[in-house]
Amino acid sequence: MRAQFVLSEIGVGLRRNLTMTFAVVVSVALSLALFGGSLLMSDQVSTMKGYWYDKVNVSIFLCNKSDAESDPNCAKGAVTTEQKEQIQTDLDKMPVVDNVTHESSDEAYKHYKEQFGDSPLAASLTPDQMQESFRVKLKDPEKYQVIATAFDGRDGVQSVQDQKGILDNLFELLNGMNWAARAVMAMMLVVALMLIVNTVRVSAFSRRRETGIMRLVGASGFYIQAPFIMEAAVAGLIGGGVACGFLVVARYFIIDHGLALSEKLNLINFIGWDAVLTKLPLILATSLLMPALAAFFALRKYLKV
Repeated sequence: MRAQFVLSEIGVGLRRNLTMTFAVVVSVALSLALFGGSLLMSDQVSTMKGYWYDKVNVSIFLCNKSDAESDPNCAKGAVTTEQKEQIQTDLDKMPVVDNVTHESSDEAYKHYKEQFGDSPLAASLTPDQMQESFRVKLKDPEKYQVIATAFDGRDGVQSVQDQKGILDNLFELLNGMNWAARAVMAMMLVVALMLIVNTVRVSAFSRRRETGIMRLVGASGFYIQAPFIMEAAVAGLIGGGVACGFLVVARYFIIDHGLALSEKLNLINFIGWDAVLTKLPLILATSLLMPALAAFFALRKYLKV
């Protein structure tokens, strides 16, 4: 097969169906940009989980005098020195515990003033109203229930709180957004495939005389189909290149520059360029193979070769 003939046929097909080719490029670009974005979102969520789950603590809040008057869990009064020592001893013996930090009421008051000093409530608080607590770092954040079972309801303990529960709600929201993006991507992908099939069929119909002559002179089925398949592949590859450009530009302007989220949101560990660059070959391969396969199956029925 002469490469020059195939290339010339590709150019003819793209020019004849310029509007539909443009629609294919746009739909492929949008669907694959969403596909790449959903993959990067999954990586971002995994990165954030690894970063934050390693830092979460289980907090054991102890009863103070004000709690003894208002909280049923502290009906037996404020925590005693013996109860605090026993809690510390029990925590040190537990194999799931990595380390334990005790925060006094004065330290809790100081931290509260540092974080919420401008709040009207901060002016009315006193150190004795703040709760002492043990901040427990677990070797495995999933083992929170072990701590809760051992200390929740114990004398002197007001409550046991797991910071991981707060993070789980955030990650569920992010995962929900990610699945929504995948749903939109799937719809765009269906639209792109329909446009590819229609574009190939229109192109084949407009060149039915040429294909008929080629069939009469004994040209093979693959020889006849190749220009149409490659035409769809080229349009898809252009769309894939545009999708890759979208992802690179989005990463550059949203995280590094422009919005510069990496500087404004220091508490979030954003994915790096390596995560983006590793997705680009997959997007390009998909943009090449998806239209080619769609065109191949469409032509088998349409041309009957």
